[in-house]
Amino acid sequence: MGHVLVNNTRGKDDVERASLSFLVGNVALNSGQEATVLLTIEGVWVATNGYNDGLQANGFDPLSDLVQKFAANGGHIWVCGACAKPRGITQEQLVDGAQIVGAATAVEALVNGAQSLSF
Repeated sequence: MGHVLVNNTRGKDDVERASLSFLVGNVALNSGQEATVLLTIEGVWVATNGYNDGLQANGFDPLSDLVQKFAANGGHIWVCGACAKPRGITQEQLVDGAQIVGAATAVEALVNGAQSLSF
């Protein structure tokens, strides 16, 4: 089994890119791969409770549904700690399945062979 690491830097500023990150993550899970969405910069907001409500890019399922499906199917949602801190985002504010991680966690995944995509 391979590991797909998808980096998303976007939130309400580009709902299509945020949605695409979780769509790709869900496709990876459905094909039997391990999948992680790493949320950085403004993308960290996507993992916070209530943020995705009402967000839907043209041609995509609602962002909240894509995130929930990803977590429910065993996807990992990593929230960049260095990005969350200045935005005042804490673990208690995150959706189920999301966790705040340090840069070392992402580096370890890459060193161990994770293939990465960025949106």
